[in-house]
Amino acid sequence: MTNQYETVFIMTPVLSEDQMKEAVSKFHKLLADKGAEVVFENNWGLRKLAYPIQKKSTGFYYLIEFKAEGESIKDLEVAYKRDERILRFLTVKLDKHSIAYNEKKRGLKSNLKK
Repeated sequence: MTNQYETVFIMTPVLSEDQMKEAVSKFHKLLADKGAEVVFENNWGLRKLAYPIQKKSTGFYYLIEFKAEGESIKDLEVAYKRDERILRFLTVKLDKHSIAYNEKKRGLKSNLKK
């Protein structure tokens, strides 16, 4: 049974734009190889961290919302841990209320842009 998940990861701020895009595409490929379907993604850009991580006070935030089997989450998180560009990550399973909230929020944003 596929569930919907949301993962946010923070990349080190010393990366160039190309290095950041390459890291994101690596995780996209990993999800695609596991049969996941990306529902939404958002680059939050460079943000200040609440506390220093590895002596860094900023990081590139990136969000991916996707549908996948539960076993693929384990592989994704192992890839996060092995990649030295990733400072922190968090993956959560979305319930039906969270999914509805995210869809509503995306709908409001698209209406505002029009």
